Amino acid sequence: METPLQPMNLINNDADSILSPDAAASEVQEQKPELTKTEVLEKLQALAQAEPENISRDEVAMLKQVFYSLRRREVEAERAAYIEAGNDPDTFSATADSAEETLKEALNVIKEKKAVLAARIDAEREANLSRKNALIEEIKNLSDDTDNVNRNFPRFREIQQEFKNIGEVPPQNVTEIWKLYQDAVEHFYDQLKVNKDLRDYDFRKNLEQKELIITQAQQLTENTDVITAFRRLQELHDKWREIGPVAKEVREEVWTRFKDASAIINKKYQAYFEERKQAEQANETAKRAIIEELQEFSTEDLKTHAAWEKATKTILDAQARWKKIGFASKKVNNDLYDSFRAICDKFFEQKATYFKAVKDDLDENLRKKIAICEKAEQLAESTDWRATSDALINLQKEWKAIGTVPKRVSDSIWKRFRKACDLFFERKKNAMSGTRQMEQDNLRAKRELTASLNEIPDGTERAEVLKAIKTAQEQWSAIGHVPFAEKDKLYDAFRGAINKLYERFDLRETRSRAANFEASVEEMAGDNNRLMRERDRLMRAYESRKSELATCENNLGFFSSKSKSGDSMLREMNRRIARLKEDIASIEQKINVIDSHL
Repeated sequence: METPLQPMNLINNDADSILSPDAAASEVQEQKPELTKTEVLEKLQALAQAEPENISRDEVAMLKQVFYSLRRREVEAERAAYIEAGNDPDTFSATADSAEETLKEALNVIKEKKAVLAARIDAEREANLSRKNALIEEIKNLSDDTDNVNRNFPRFREIQQEFKNIGEVPPQNVTEIWKLYQDAVEHFYDQLKVNKDLRDYDFRKNLEQKELIITQAQQLTENTDVITAFRRLQELHDKWREIGPVAKEVREEVWTRFKDASAIINKKYQAYFEERKQAEQANETAKRAIIEELQEFSTEDLKTHAAWEKATKTILDAQARWKKIGFASKKVNNDLYDSFRAICDKFFEQKATYFKAVKDDLDENLRKKIAICEKAEQLAESTDWRATSDALINLQKEWKAIGTVPKRVSDSIWKRFRKACDLFFERKKNAMSGTRQMEQDNLRAKRELTASLNEIPDGTERAEVLKAIKTAQEQWSAIGHVPFAEKDKLYDAFRGAINKLYERFDLRETRSRAANFEASVEEMAGDNNRLMRERDRLMRAYESRKSELATCENNLGFFSSKSKSGDSMLREMNRRIARLKEDIASIEQKINVIDSHL
C-alpha cells in the first residue's frame, strides 16, 4: 500500500505553512517596496475592507514593517533636531503619531476577519472529516456485500467522486483519513469480484494520471526556484491522493518513483533554508564584530577638531560596512541594529556637545574682544598721551591673552581694534613730531640701554643674561623716536651689544634660533592673522613652561642632598629649572619680536 511522505506537510497550500516564519519575514524584508506612510495606510485600509480569503499575511506583515521603519526614521530625525537645538538628549520625547492609531485600527480589523475566517475553515474541515469518515464506512459496507457487486459498483464510483469533491479536513487528520480511504478502496477492489474489464480500465486510467504527475514531479527537480518547486509539489501530492489505485503489480513501483522525485525536491528545499540560515549566522557574526570594534572606540582623547573629524570617518566607515552586510536572523537582527545605532548616536551626541563647547569658548572670546574694541574706541580721541598710551598697551596685552574667535569675524574684529589704536597713536605721533627734546631724551635713553648690556659681568648666569636681553629689547621697543640721522647707527650698536653677549655666554644656538625666528616673522609681516596665530601658539607654550617651572620649584623643596642619590636628583632638578627658565626667556623674546610687528 502507498504511504504518504512524513517529513513535510504535503497538502497545505497556504504560503504561511510552506515557508518558515523566519524565511517569510526575510522575504518580506528583502522585497519591501519604497512606500510613504500614507500609501501604507491606504493599502492596509483597503485590505481591511477586503474579504478575509483575499488578505495576504505576507503583505500585511510587509506593510506593517514598512510603516514602523518610516516612523523610526521620523523619530530619529526629530531627535537629531532636538539635540541640534541644544536640548538634553535624555529629555527627548517623540511627538505622538495619529497615523499609528489608524494603522492599529486597520490591523485589528484584519486580525478579527482572519480569526473569523480561521474559525469558519476549522468548522468546515471538521464537517468534511465527518462526511469523509461516513463515506469510508459506506465503502467498507459495500465491500462486505459480495452478493450485489453490479448494483454496488456504481454507488462505489459515486462515493469516490463525492469523497474527491469534499474539501479539506483538519491538517492533523489528513494522513490518517487518506490511509483509511485508500485501505477501504483497495479492499473493495482486492476483495470483491468486480468485473475485470471495468476494474482494469479504472486501473489504466489511474495509472495514466499518476504517470503524468510523476513526469511533472521529475521536471520540478530541475527547477532552480526551490520555493516555487516545493509549493508545486504540494499541489501534485493533493492530486495524487485524489486519484484511485493502480494495478497491484505496479502499485509499489509507481509510488516509489513519485516518492523519489519528491525526496529530491524536499532535500533542495531543506538545503535552501539551511544555506540561508548559515548566511544569516555569518551576517550576525560580521555585525557583532563591528559592534565590538566600536565599543572599544573611545572619545576621551578627542581634543581637537581634526581628531573629531578623523573619528567621524571611522564611524562613517563602520556604517558603510554595516549597510553592505545582509540580514541576520529575525530574532537578533533588530537587537543588533539597535545596539549599533545606539553607539553611533552616542558618538554624534558627544561630537555635538564638544563643538558646542568650542563654539561657546569662541563666542566668549569674541565678546571679550568686542569689549576691548569699545574701550579702545573711547580712548582713540584722548589727548592724555602718556596715560592713554599705557592704557592702550595694556589693552593690547589683554587682547593677546584672549584666545581665538570665530573665523568668520577674526579679521574684522582685529581690524576694528587696530583701527582704534592706530588712530590714537597717529594723533600722538602728529602731536609729538615737533618735540626735538623728546627725541634727544630717547636717544640718550637708548645709548644708556646699550651701555647697560656692555656692562654685564662675565660670571652672570645664562638665564639672567637672556632675561637682561629680553628686558632690554622690551625697553628699546617702548622708548620713542630718536633723531633720524642717529637711528641706524644707534640700532647697530644695540644689536652689536646683544651679539657680543651671545658670543661671551655661548648663546650661539639661542641666537641662531632667534635669528631664524625673526626671519620667519619678517616673512609674516603685514599678515596680522598669521602673526596672532603664532603669538597664540607661543603664549600656550609660555604658560605651559611657566606651569612646569612652578611645579619643579615647588618639588625642589622635597629633595634632600644628604644622600648620594638625593644629591644627584637635586642637581638634575636644578638643571631642569635652568633649562625651563632659558626656554621661558626665549619664548618671551619671540613674543616681543611678534609684538614689534603688530
